[in-house]
Amino acid sequence: MLRIENLTKRYGEKKAVDGVSLHIQKGEIFGFIGHNGAGKTTTIKNCCGILGFEEGEIYVDGISIKKDPRACKARIAYIPDNPDLYGFMSGIQYLNFIADVFGVEATVRQERIKKYAETFGLTDVLAQPITSYSHGMKQKLAVISALIHEPKLMIMDEPFVGLDPKAAHQMKELMHELCARGGAIFFSTHVLDVAEKLCDKVAIIKDGKLIKVGTMDEVKGDTSLENVFLELVE
Repeated sequence: MLRIENLTKRYGEKKAVDGVSLHIQKGEIFGFIGHNGAGKTTTIKNCCGILGFEEGEIYVDGISIKKDPRACKARIAYIPDNPDLYGFMSGIQYLNFIADVFGVEATVRQERIKKYAETFGLTDVLAQPITSYSHGMKQKLAVISALIHEPKLMIMDEPFVGLDPKAAHQMKELMHELCARGGAIFFSTHVLDVAEKLCDKVAIIKDGKLIKVGTMDEVKGDTSLENVFLELVE
């Protein structure tokens, strides 16, 4: 579903991402971990077509992000760590705007908005302006907007930041549902115990380079993901 081949991204002389290769298959939840500045967000933005890159290639569902970025983006949902939503809109206006962008038919979007708004407890505030929302409410709205077009690939940067325990649990359930439909998830997180329980595979990045990749059992062995991470990145 997502194939990253020898990805290299430079900022001046510095390689923020250095020869990264990963393959996220259908049905997989793939965790991406590393310290701040390790290259996680840059990699994620490259995969979404937000940033260009100097070397390598990225394929979404077999399509090159360089050659056909629009087709790739139609298959992706991206949730940044700090959603920058249009505050002048109400919640429902924003969701309808996103549905328009992805060409989601009216009846279908109404069903999905109703379902996900009830799931995250936003039904009663959708008519209110987004400027009145708390950070957690904005995060939930961003999640709903990402699910409206039923993406094949969900890419998320710290998706659990700002979510209360109930919403975080619901988020995990929705991630499993998406993968059960044949989708895939690639996400970064600092919450290592969540990653350990949730992910099928994991990659650890340090200074732009991958230092460990594999199934969760392969990476952590008989210890915890936290212990492995601390041993590798210190």
